[in-house]
Amino acid sequence: MKKTLLTTFIFFFFAIALSQDKTIISDLENLTLDVGEVFMPTSKVVNSDGSDVDCLRIIYYNKKGVFSSAKSITFDRTNGTLKANDPGSHDVVAVCIDSNGKRLTRTFNISVNYPKIKKVKLSVAENKFYVGNYIPLVYEITDELNKKRIIDYWNYDKAYKYFSKVDVSLRSNNGKVKIDSSNNILAVQEGNSVITATFDGVSDKIELKIQKNPVNRLDLISGVSNVKTGDVIQFKTNAFDKKGNPLNGIPIEYSFTGKSFDKSNSASGLILDDGRFVGDVPGKYIVSASIGNITSSKIINVFPRNVEREVNSVGKGIVNDKHTSDFWVFEGTDGGDYAVTGTWGADGTAYFWDVSNPSNLKKIDSVQVDARTVNDVKVSKDGKICVISREGASNRKNGMIIIDVTNPRNVKIIAEYTKNLTGGVHNVFIDNNHVYALSNGEKYYVINIEDPSNPKQVGMFEVGKEGQSIHDVWIENGIAYSSNWRDGVYLVDVGNGIAGGSPSNPVSFGNYSYDSGAHHATFPYKSKSTGKFYTVLGDEIFPKGVNPNGTNETAGFLHFVDFTDLKNPIEVAKYELPTHGSHNFWIEDDILYVAMYTGGLRIVDLSGDLLGDLYKQGREIGYILTGNPDGYIPNDTMVWGAQLYKGHVFYSDFNSGLGAAKVSNNKPDNSKANTYIE
Repeated sequence: MKKTLLTTFIFFFFAIALSQDKTIISDLENLTLDVGEVFMPTSKVVNSDGSDVDCLRIIYYNKKGVFSSAKSITFDRTNGTLKANDPGSHDVVAVCIDSNGKRLTRTFNISVNYPKIKKVKLSVAENKFYVGNYIPLVYEITDELNKKRIIDYWNYDKAYKYFSKVDVSLRSNNGKVKIDSSNNILAVQEGNSVITATFDGVSDKIELKIQKNPVNRLDLISGVSNVKTGDVIQFKTNAFDKKGNPLNGIPIEYSFTGKSFDKSNSASGLILDDGRFVGDVPGKYIVSASIGNITSSKIINVFPRNVEREVNSVGKGIVNDKHTSDFWVFEGTDGGDYAVTGTWGADGTAYFWDVSNPSNLKKIDSVQVDARTVNDVKVSKDGKICVISREGASNRKNGMIIIDVTNPRNVKIIAEYTKNLTGGVHNVFIDNNHVYALSNGEKYYVINIEDPSNPKQVGMFEVGKEGQSIHDVWIENGIAYSSNWRDGVYLVDVGNGIAGGSPSNPVSFGNYSYDSGAHHATFPYKSKSTGKFYTVLGDEIFPKGVNPNGTNETAGFLHFVDFTDLKNPIEVAKYELPTHGSHNFWIEDDILYVAMYTGGLRIVDLSGDLLGDLYKQGREIGYILTGNPDGYIPNDTMVWGAQLYKGHVFYSDFNSGLGAAKVSNNKPDNSKANTYIE
């Protein structure tokens, strides 16, 4: 499975709050800095009457990302200072810890000024402009720190972040174009026009050649007219002149309007520049292709996907005296079915289970090691060796423990391994007699366990960037998928041969990163229905910190990245459950089994091409809420991981232990929605 954000550092975030009539006041409030500026904050806690409250210490972290892995604002905990690295608006969280270990948090917004502009260079995203078209101008901004920013004005996110903070004006030397109040440029007459852009007094010019629209007719073509939500339609457009001759290289603009079949809902969908369209909501959609004032349209009926099925709880293995962490289900050497579960923030126990009968999950053995948390557990493919991770050991020699599980009813510790792993091992993965063990969230070591009683380090991988951190590693077909928080996923050859790598010589050959700074887990898979290759990247965020003794607020979602072309990864879709965050997940036969923490165990249809918002598209097959009245926190769902095994979906829940569920062929009874299934 994949893992969790809850590392040895997580104690900083425990939401065991001080009385809510107290608050943190700080000179972080309304703070504005320049890029590169270092600031030492001064903060204190006061009562509602203004009197001071004792605070043993105050620490700070960047709310975007985790463990200060976000690079926009970084912290020097030794000196108690923060440093502004990126312009824009950023959230910094102050945490007061009192003498009893209780915590109080407050978030402050910090503004970081954009450096003054030194140079502006204009270009265009297209090379042909016709009367009636908007002209997509691209700006290359070089600031006084010699940092360049490429800003596509039609990329809303980047453009908004920049232009909301920097004054810019556009003007033309004639009436061939119209420039509106939002600096959009519309070609209105044939001929040449010079556009001047001025940023804070620094200008550049570009001459635009506007051509007469040669198109007399457009034919918009699609292979289908009736589809289901989530189905991707590839539109093609043919252009013709007045004589009916075909025209090539015409920059077509696609758009759509829609009307939902459900009068209480709004139509929504997505269309890309290459003509791919997907409808999220059942309804009638009009897809249009345009060039200037020439348009062709086609009506598409989008019907419900209709994939819902009942998901029923089958069995529960209750653990309610401590929190449960990760788990793994495996076939034993005797042909029976077994599982191992870890524990979090407790006494270093790992439990072994007989799951041969999913309706009767039996605890059959356990081991206890010197640790606060056994976060991750894995079993070799032959069912002989189990590896568990250690965090919070009393002697700080964390590392990993190797266990003989040939008899799951009488497991035996073979060896411990701590070299280079004393900072804590959060996650492990076993592949071809090698264990890939994360070291203190910074790198992973490769340990040969061909002789499990004598493990030996043979290799190591780290990104090598300042402030980089790693949360997870998953091995598939000789490629290690390394989940590196703010740096996204790295593809590392550890035996595939694509880049000449091996376990003793890991070689990175691919990467995809994005802005959240919270990427904690990757699952690679090849679509059974399309043959495309994806990596699914999960974000994990606790907006208010982690509360081990109460209900948590979680956030984060899954990013679907098309890695079919390893040199050109493209993010194409997302699965986001409103108000709930993602954790570990499993994909098999184009079905996603995902632990959405407080959102329960969710099962999602991934068949066909993927594009847009998978949740809105009605791809969810079903779900259960895994809270249990006998749990550590009664009835509180906090599902940690999911694994499909021999027709059943097994899961672990932070508050209630191990569980098994089954997807039926029956449609769900909507009267039972949002209820706990006993």
